[in-house]
Amino acid sequence: MKKTTILRKAIMERRAVVVPGCHDALSARVIEKCGFEAIQVSGFGLAGSLLAKPDVGLVQMKDVLDLTWNIVQAVNIPVMADVDTGGGNAINAAWITERVITMGAAGMNIEDQVFPKRCGHMAGKEVIPAEEMVGKIKACAKVRDRLDPDFIINARTDVFAVAGLDEAIRRCNLYLEAGADLAFIDGIKSRADIERAVKEIKGPLSVNLMDAITGVKTQLIPIPELAKMGVGRVSIPVASIMVMHKALMDFFTALKNSPSGILPGETGWITPFEEFTTFVGLKDYRKLEEEYLPKEKLECKYK
Repeated sequence: MKKTTILRKAIMERRAVVVPGCHDALSARVIEKCGFEAIQVSGFGLAGSLLAKPDVGLVQMKDVLDLTWNIVQAVNIPVMADVDTGGGNAINAAWITERVITMGAAGMNIEDQVFPKRCGHMAGKEVIPAEEMVGKIKACAKVRDRLDPDFIINARTDVFAVAGLDEAIRRCNLYLEAGADLAFIDGIKSRADIERAVKEIKGPLSVNLMDAITGVKTQLIPIPELAKMGVGRVSIPVASIMVMHKALMDFFTALKNSPSGILPGETGWITPFEEFTTFVGLKDYRKLEEEYLPKEKLECKYK
């Protein structure tokens, strides 16, 4: 079964399929190894890992596409791209859609913010007119229908913070009518808001979840309860980059503060070398060498 078909089936079952965010190919493979069904490329994570900058529209679209390609190739489960505002107007967005479909992504997020955009849980967001976003979605949907009808277009609106829930629901329905498959109200706050949105939006709803310490504004609700409500997808968008940041800060702070300058015996900080090289496939490449390289070359190489 195609990855696009797998993702579409999971979302349309409205069982709150959990789609964690990754910031690079390694974090994507970790998420896959831990048993999740699908992965979301995190725009916040790409900005933080690639540039060590905030998610305020600084990452170039070429870099987004290149990094997304790396992630798609690294895993065997569906990957949803994050194309922010689509790279420009409806024409740009259609071209970007073609790129992410042909690279093997199973879906994508596209949002109605003004460019340069910013993380959905930051202050200072601005949105484009709904009619302009409708045009973008129609253009993207036409590409989807031509190349892979199962590809998921997740239409994100950031209008909740600007104009409230009524306008967010109105926009979601406009976007679904224009051809989106999934609607995403970023920054939606309460259980009551989510329950109302699920009932009034004419298609599956996506929500973000993280503990409030991360700055995500949406109420933390157990996944089984979101599934019972009929939520289509749950994104956990910024976990990988924040876990990575804390782990690096904790380790290098401990190393710097160690009187000896080393951490002898404190192996709990790290993955053993052989375990890590196995995880990233070193043994597989060794097998390829044995299969394809001349015997005398291998004998000289490994003695």
